[in-house]
Amino acid sequence: MDFSIPEELRMLRDSTRRFVEKELLPLESLYANDADIPDDVRASLQAKAKALGFWVFDLPENVGGGGVGYLGMCLVFEELARCNVPSFRAPTVFTPYLGSVLFSCTPEQQKKYLHPVIGGEKRTCFALTEANGGSDPSQMRTMAVREGDNYRINGNKIFITGADKADFVQLFARTGDTAAGGGVSCFLIDRGTPGMRLGQNFELMSPDRPWEIVFEDVVVPASQMVGEPGKGWELARGFLDVGRLIHGPKAIGRAERALEMAVEYAKQRKTFGEPLANRQAIQWMIADSAVELNAARLMTYHAAWKADQGMNFHVEASQVKLYADDMYMRVVDRAIQIHGGIGLSRELPLELMFRDARSRTITEGSSEMQRTIIARELLSGKTPVNRISA
Repeated sequence: MDFSIPEELRMLRDSTRRFVEKELLPLESLYANDADIPDDVRASLQAKAKALGFWVFDLPENVGGGGVGYLGMCLVFEELARCNVPSFRAPTVFTPYLGSVLFSCTPEQQKKYLHPVIGGEKRTCFALTEANGGSDPSQMRTMAVREGDNYRINGNKIFITGADKADFVQLFARTGDTAAGGGVSCFLIDRGTPGMRLGQNFELMSPDRPWEIVFEDVVVPASQMVGEPGKGWELARGFLDVGRLIHGPKAIGRAERALEMAVEYAKQRKTFGEPLANRQAIQWMIADSAVELNAARLMTYHAAWKADQGMNFHVEASQVKLYADDMYMRVVDRAIQIHGGIGLSRELPLELMFRDARSRTITEGSSEMQRTIIARELLSGKTPVNRISA
C-alpha cells in the first residue's frame, strides 16, 4: 500500500503554498471578515494564477483543465484553506465555482454556459436549498410546470452562495412526484430573466452572505433543462458528493494552521515561570488535535483516491464531511483555549476560524444528515462495513 503523494502533485501543492504565502495571506487584514473580495482584486489574483498555470487545475483535460484529479484538488484546496481571504472563497482564485452539473449539458448548453465559466467569463450559483427542505427532495416546493415548449417556475431558494454575482443559476425544481428523489429537474436560468430576483441577503455568523432567490412566474424554454425530466436529483447528488469531499481539505488546511499556532504559542507563553508546553493539560490538547487532524487527512485522501479510481465515494464523502468538520471545530476550539484571551480577539484569525468551523457543520448537509446517509447505506446493505477497497 503506497501512501506517497505523486511528485507532480507534491510540486503543485508546494507551489500553491508559496502563492498563498505571497499573494493571499497579506490580504487577510483587509478582507478576512468580508463576504467576498472585490472583483478587481479577484481578477488580479486570477490573472496571476493563470500566468502560473493554476487556473482550472482541477477540471478534466478535455475541457482545458489541469486534470489533476480529486487528490490533486484536495491538496490544493488544503493549502488555499490556510488563508481567510475571505472565509470560504479562496478556491475561486484558482478555479471557478462550477460543480458537476454543467458537464451533463448538451453541446449547445456547454457552449453557452460551461465554456464561459471555465474561461472565467461567467459565474454561476447552485440553487437547491429551500426553507422547508435542503437534503430532502420530497419537501421541495419550487415548481416547474410544463406549458407547451416552456416551463413556468414559481418558488423560493435560500442560502444560495454567490447568487448576487451569478450570470446564471443552476436551479432545481419539482416537475413531478418527488418520492424517492424522483420528480426533480435542473434548469439553467440567465440573470435578468423576467420574474427571477434576489430576495433576502442573510447575515451569518461566518463572513459568508448567501442570498434568497425568488421565482415568480419565470418562463424558460424546455431546452434550458439539464438532462432528462425528473433526473435532477441525481445531478444534485453528484454535485453534493464532490462538495462534501471538498469540506475535508478545507477543514484540514485551517485546522493545521490553528494547531501550528497553538504549538508555537504554547512554547513561547510562560505561566508561573514555565512554558505552557510543559503543562500536561496543554500537551494533551495538542496531542488530541494532531491525532484527529491526521485521521481526517487520511480519510480525505482515501475518499479522493476512490473518486479518482472511478469508484463510488458517496458514503466516503459524507464520512469526510462529518468527521473533518467536527475535527476542525475541536482543533480551533483547543487552539483558542491555549491562547487564552488573545485567542478570542480579532488580533488573531482563530475567532474567525471558529465561526467558520461552526457554520460548516450545517452547510452542504448537516452533520446529522451525514450520519443519516451513512447509517442508511449500511443498514440497507447497499454499503459494506469495510469500505477500504469496495
